[in-house]
Amino acid sequence: MKTKIIQVFALMIIAGLIFLPVSLAQAKPKIAVFSGPRATIQNSEPLVTSNKARIKHGLPVLTNPDKTAQRYDHLVAQRLAAPVEVFIEQFSAHPLEKDAAELYGPPDGYIDKDGVFHKTRQNADDKPVYIAVLRPEDGLYLLPYMALQADGKPWDDDCAFRRAPPDKCRQPFYPDASRIFEEIDRTIAGRNDYGIGNMLAAKAEFDFFRAVSSGGYKKGLMNSERTDEGSGDIQPEKPGEDFFYYRPYHIITATRVQDLARASNAMQKALDSGAYTGAIWLESSPSVEETIYWLNLLVDTKVPIVGNASQRAHGALSGDGSRNIVDSVSYITSGRWTDLQGQDELGAVLLQDEQIFAARQVQKEDARPGGYRATGGHGGILGTIGDPGPVTIWFKPTTLHTWKSAVNLNQLPSTVQGVLMVDGKLTSVAVTVKDPDGLLNVDAVPKVTILKAAAYMQDTAAENPDHEADILARIAKNLKDFPLAGFVAEGEAPYAAVTKAMQRAVEIAAFSGLPTVRVGRGDAGGLTKPNPFDLTIEGSNLTATKARLLLKAAMLKFGSLPVAADPRKPTFPERKAVQAKIKHYQELFMTH
Repeated sequence: MKTKIIQVFALMIIAGLIFLPVSLAQAKPKIAVFSGPRATIQNSEPLVTSNKARIKHGLPVLTNPDKTAQRYDHLVAQRLAAPVEVFIEQFSAHPLEKDAAELYGPPDGYIDKDGVFHKTRQNADDKPVYIAVLRPEDGLYLLPYMALQADGKPWDDDCAFRRAPPDKCRQPFYPDASRIFEEIDRTIAGRNDYGIGNMLAAKAEFDFFRAVSSGGYKKGLMNSERTDEGSGDIQPEKPGEDFFYYRPYHIITATRVQDLARASNAMQKALDSGAYTGAIWLESSPSVEETIYWLNLLVDTKVPIVGNASQRAHGALSGDGSRNIVDSVSYITSGRWTDLQGQDELGAVLLQDEQIFAARQVQKEDARPGGYRATGGHGGILGTIGDPGPVTIWFKPTTLHTWKSAVNLNQLPSTVQGVLMVDGKLTSVAVTVKDPDGLLNVDAVPKVTILKAAAYMQDTAAENPDHEADILARIAKNLKDFPLAGFVAEGEAPYAAVTKAMQRAVEIAAFSGLPTVRVGRGDAGGLTKPNPFDLTIEGSNLTATKARLLLKAAMLKFGSLPVAADPRKPTFPERKAVQAKIKHYQELFMTH
């Protein structure tokens, strides 16, 4: 009998019917959450002044398209400054609550038609109410947005007026993900199938990192005000250098070559602490596929890395980002990514719309929920999660990743040889790949340019590389400014053939130290056709964007190709030397 009672008690704990004290329960896992650039998933819709504020200040109210006043004020999650007592009407949470009135306990009292509270009903039309004291420490509450502009005008968009300069615009992007996680746990959009909130905090604890953030502190921030895992005051930050947003649209910012190093360094440094069960990377929906593959190659870790994006801003109607985040936490805490030794065997993944994509194969094809697909023609969706069912893994990748990767940060050399044009001569130069702490030197990230080939492109029938003026100009630019540089040539489908003139031009690049990878157009379902007579690397079934990232990593591993005395007239031994070096690159492209 005693054994049976213990078994029933254990089952009740597992089912969540009995909650153990924190001291007796197993400590929750901790997850590192990284903020990436231009992330819609970390972006809110504009904060628009409510009609309640407009009426209070004698301003024109918001109207519908037919010029009638809007029926409801939109509510925004905000904090109370002081406790307030409120009367909540009984049976107002759902239209059919009152239909089961006999199942409910009594209210706290009644409000009469004059708004006066009574403990007992005075008249038949008195409203039954509950009394609640709302306190600042409770967290966010949905409230009317009462703010006005400094000149007394209402806020109608991100900026004070249409196409206003940056100093007249607010930032809709969050500096880190802490506020988003709080809103998911606290507000109406964050309830599970059993009506319970705290869908994130119930599963894990979180630390927030501003890796390549979407929002920044233009006026700086005191250390005591920080919510991320950094320490020290934040100095004034500049858009396009310290953080990267896309809205307001007329002052959009773009990430730079060195920001890839910032991303991988931030994650590697955090995960090296051993404090985290996994990591989540939040970024814009078009570019997250690139960064998550870069992290898959560069970050040496045995815990899972999950990328998330969204097609709709946080708080928008049917916003998909919150669900993706919750599913990512469920994926990490499920442990379904482990091998028998408890190590991640799936590598970095992108978890979108209840599907788990391999970082190598995922691509955005449309701006809507469900707008991601697997590329390469041979799988790429590793598993599923959500309603119905738990985390389910259907397939496992065979390509090398994270702790298995030959180009992760711990496998990269401290220095490699690059090449620059010095006094009119191709000159080998040392490139410092890693700093003394083993992190990636931000100035070492190679410059890789994507070339596009198609039919009807050659100027003449002649195989003249001088007709490819853009390629030759880029070669010259690279040899002036980028000691590590290369090209990805996207050729015809499916075999990645390029024009003869382009082939000659990239051969000049090869003998100048700049490698080129060939891939098929768009989403190539088959492997790139080998050509033993050219001097390019076959890019397997990678897309051009993914091949570009792997080539960057490969150059950090192997450095530049050996150069010829005259890249237009290489000798036979010079050709053999380039071909021998390309074999090392080729091995990476067949295994990563």
